[in-house]
Amino acid sequence: MTPPRTTRARRARDIGLDVRAPKVPCEDRHCPFHGRLSLRGQVLEGTVVSTSMQRTAVVERVLLHYVPKFERYEKRRRRYLAHAPPCLAAPVGHRVRIAETRPLSKYVSFCVVEDLGEATHRVAGEDAAPAHEPAVEKEEA
Repeated sequence: MTPPRTTRARRARDIGLDVRAPKVPCEDRHCPFHGRLSLRGQVLEGTVVSTSMQRTAVVERVLLHYVPKFERYEKRRRRYLAHAPPCLAAPVGHRVRIAETRPLSKYVSFCVVEDLGEATHRVAGEDAAPAHEPAVEKEEA
């Protein structure tokens, strides 16, 4: 006869990267810390621009590309769809570190492994001013 299982907090496993494990446990099977997902390949940093999908975040990287003809740099961007485990709640506008994994769906082959905090630059979809402050009207002279 097997003894009954006790429910205790799941301990985060070592994922092989130099990142801190989240303190909040989760039951996501695609979480690299609490599930069975293994990581391999590239480790990138970017800014979260959307979290509208379920457990998926759109992470954008801005790259500078040199154009020899004009001897200048141009901005290019690359967007990655990354699985966002519930234990790492990374809101829009935060910089995150993502790591490559096996394909989780048609376009998702990365997973968020660390939240690096708020980004220094604003994301394109964000408002410039907070919504709760009323706009000040100018008086006509």
